[in-house]
Amino acid sequence: MADGGALEPDFLAGQMSGAADRGAFAARLGLAFRQPELLEQALTHRSAADPRRDQLDSNERLEFLGDRVLALAIAEWLTERFPKEREGDLGKRLGMLVARDTLARIADRLGLAGVLLVPESEGRAGLRERANVLADALEALLGAIYIDAGLDAARDFIRREWEADMGADPRPPVSAKSRLQEWTLGRGLGLPDYRGVSTTGPSHRPVFVVEVTAAGRAAEGMGETKRAAEQAAAEAWLAGLDAR
Repeated sequence: MADGGALEPDFLAGQMSGAADRGAFAARLGLAFRQPELLEQALTHRSAADPRRDQLDSNERLEFLGDRVLALAIAEWLTERFPKEREGDLGKRLGMLVARDTLARIADRLGLAGVLLVPESEGRAGLRERANVLADALEALLGAIYIDAGLDAARDFIRREWEADMGADPRPPVSAKSRLQEWTLGRGLGLPDYRGVSTTGPSHRPVFVVEVTAAGRAAEGMGETKRAAEQAAAEAWLAGLDAR
């Protein structure tokens, strides 16, 4: 911040980034905010928040709330949709439906990146396209809907936008890491071994590379987090098994 409390040019540029289309974005999704400032906050990444307000203008608090709204709405929906499934299988479905990758994919389909408010320099660096940023912004949007219009409105939005993922597989999902572990343990081969290979890229957009070794064979995967890289490595190992 410059002397006298003036905002830096890059911050001001960030405030303008994508602002023109946010109202149209909400209308396209069938959302009419009685408190439009909530939509503005939900679409404001912490890097673009007013530094004079100690990040209170960013979407982090709404993301915290939206995360809980999403989990409740999905858990309620799962018990209705799969009335005969056990808790463990429902938990697997819940984990998949609220996972970062699922949220990022839905956010991308909604076009959320195009209206997310970030500083101009961060936008050029690709911040809007990061999976965790998109996922957090979508959860913040859910939090804003909940405050503005209540749980019924948030539930309706979630059921509409998550419908394809909810009905994608009649069987409970199993992650690649779990499938690989089941394969090795089922053959008495012990647990797969995951090893970090490298971390590259800038601090705000790291790329992790992880190697997994199982049954004497190794495979690598990469992702924006170590967990995502481990999943990608397990997928690659299993793909090699299928190709045999």
